Amino acid sequence: MSTKETKQDREAEFSRLYELAYTDVLRFIQRRAGPDHAEDIVHEAFLVAWRRLDDLPAKPGDARAWLFATARNCLLNNQRGQVRQGALAVRVAAQTPTFTDAEADLTHQRIDLAAAWRRLRPEDQEVLALAIWEDLPSSQAGQVLGISSAAYRIRLHRARKSLRHELDSAPFPAPLAGSLMTE
Repeated sequence: MSTKETKQDREAEFSRLYELAYTDVLRFIQRRAGPDHAEDIVHEAFLVAWRRLDDLPAKPGDARAWLFATARNCLLNNQRGQVRQGALAVRVAAQTPTFTDAEADLTHQRIDLAAAWRRLRPEDQEVLALAIWEDLPSSQAGQVLGISSAAYRIRLHRARKSLRHELDSAPFPAPLAGSLMTE
């Protein structure tokens, strides 16, 4: 294989990886760092991926999880020396001034969830986010955190239990949709 073919193959492999994961990794970082620095952090993660292209897992899902872990490490490096301001804040969408009963109930649920979320430890927020927002299976979520899938499942169980406790101990708890708390 010539050098030109090798370079083209590497570029094609990187392009596929970029197409597969860029948007997901960007959202992943935006939820953790906000929109201001997210693109820079994601580009740094993809630079690491380019440099270590031969080290990436062969399966697309595993490579995606590897990128999540790399992006997370880039974010942590970026945040080092700063006090964390509450990782993964749940953003409550702005509502119109008039609500139907269903909209009012949904708004109350979002407010309760946002308040409960902020009371969780950042570690619990991270574990829940990998399961809920990133939709990663336990093996890949464990890979992102650098732990086994069994350890991740234990942490996820405890995080869900903590979130349920925070929701139940709210002054006026609203029922939460079951999909958030199911395994």
